[in-house]
Amino acid sequence: MTTALLTRPHPRPEPETAAGSAPGSTQPSSTLLGPYLGYIGYFVGAGLISGSVVHYPLDPARYALIGAAGVLTFLLATILNEFILPRQRPAGGQLLRIVGGSLLLSMGIGMLSGGIQHFNEFPTRSAVLVPAGLVGSFLAYIVRYAPHRTKAILGPIGIAVVTTAVLAFAALNYLAQHSAPAEHGHGEVATTVGEHVEQPAATDTHTGVEKPANATTPGVEAAPGARQPKRIPKVATHDGQPHGADGHHG
Repeated sequence: MTTALLTRPHPRPEPETAAGSAPGSTQPSSTLLGPYLGYIGYFVGAGLISGSVVHYPLDPARYALIGAAGVLTFLLATILNEFILPRQRPAGGQLLRIVGGSLLLSMGIGMLSGGIQHFNEFPTRSAVLVPAGLVGSFLAYIVRYAPHRTKAILGPIGIAVVTTAVLAFAALNYLAQHSAPAEHGHGEVATTVGEHVEQPAATDTHTGVEKPANATTPGVEAAPGARQPKRIPKVATHDGQPHGADGHHG
């Protein structure tokens, strides 16, 4: 039922009369849902892979899972676009080449895209990912879409791609060695300078009296701009001893 939903033919509006075709004839076309899912599957899969290969050192388990999800998404999009939607499906001998080339292409695109996006945060790693992704995606594209042009790898186009990758590595590696990596802020909460944050109250271990955590210690000056604890005024009484506002001796 799902396959029928993705590939069910529907009649187009009556086409114009052309040579060799009868007026009023219809031509089948696939529905919009199938091509749409296959199209976004490529980009979503490549995006997940690009985020995984760059961020992997931060949290290996998490980003390995994200990378696996990206590969699976790209693979499903390939199966949909190459084996379900087309009317003429590739022969069994082409299955390994198509699937393998597609996966390698997704990895190459992910390395290239992720390295470019996050060079400021991971300059040394990105200096390797960008040229590797460029060469890898080129080779994977030939395997996947132009297997009859493998000689192009050693031809002018292949030499141009490799030269570009070498120059990119040299330039990015130079920048990585002469620049400090920026702080990676995913998932971190930044604090505002000068903003006062209330701290929980602490208990004095000697007297057992609860006091604000922001209260200053005798002999230690408070930081500039720090909020001072509210002081209770003392009032002199008839016996000359100062009392607090609650009536107890100070």
